[in-house]
Amino acid sequence: MHLADFVAGSVGGAFGVAVGYPLDTVKVRIQTQRRFTGVWQCIHTTWKKEGVNGFYRGMSMPVTTVSISSSVVFGVYRNVLQCLHQLRSTSTGLDFLPAKVDFFLSGLSGGVAQVSVMAPADIVKVRMQCQTVHQGLDAQQPKYRGPMHCLLTIAREEGFLGLYKGAGALALRDGPSFATYFTIYHVICEQLSPPENTQPEWNVVLLAGGLSGMCGWCIGTPMDVIKSRLQVDGMGKRRYTGFFHCIAQSIRTEGPGVLFKGLSLNCIRAFPVNMSVFAMYEVVVRLLRPKT
Repeated sequence: MHLADFVAGSVGGAFGVAVGYPLDTVKVRIQTQRRFTGVWQCIHTTWKKEGVNGFYRGMSMPVTTVSISSSVVFGVYRNVLQCLHQLRSTSTGLDFLPAKVDFFLSGLSGGVAQVSVMAPADIVKVRMQCQTVHQGLDAQQPKYRGPMHCLLTIAREEGFLGLYKGAGALALRDGPSFATYFTIYHVICEQLSPPENTQPEWNVVLLAGGLSGMCGWCIGTPMDVIKSRLQVDGMGKRRYTGFFHCIAQSIRTEGPGVLFKGLSLNCIRAFPVNMSVFAMYEVVVRLLRPKT
């Protein structure tokens, strides 16, 4: 088992959250609230009414849980990739390099595996980010006083399964998007690195990390919209009865383009975030496993 990948993924994930959280808050609000007509209008309104703290609502829990979930993603990815490589080599008697489909399946496994860890933290993050929008800034006492209070309130009012609201959409988002993410990262590193290099140069790591993140979000944004809407639905009057009703209702009232709401912002945010994630991941892996 490659323990170094679990550790490196944890460090990279936490660093990525810190870099991208403000734009993530804007993205969630645009996806879930019709009163925000665009990115700049949402940024301006948030800054004017809530100040800089408005962009960092609910960040403490994601830093911790994304660190854990990123550890799961990278660890599962690397170990599944190793298993597939061993199976391929054993069945043929030859030591083949991993095929692109191996990277795809390994990334898919890592993305789905992290949902059990990520779903409760993600719903807390989304509700904390949207709390002032739903309750109004004049509310004397916010419903959720902090991430842990939000977690316990959801569990009390909506049951334990309430913490996994939107988990199906989260799995459908993260499975394909991480499959794309790791495959694109590998392909770019392979194409831009000389054959004799076992480790990509740092400029290649940064470029591949940024571009792979953007490609992953192109695949994952439709399910990200549905996931966010299902998670926010418990804060006020319920609009959706389930996953498919949310998709149908969203498309019927706002058109098919609603599934790509926040895509441009996701792509803008994805480049520096995933550039940072892979840079930190490679730093830690090379420190812990210098000869690979």
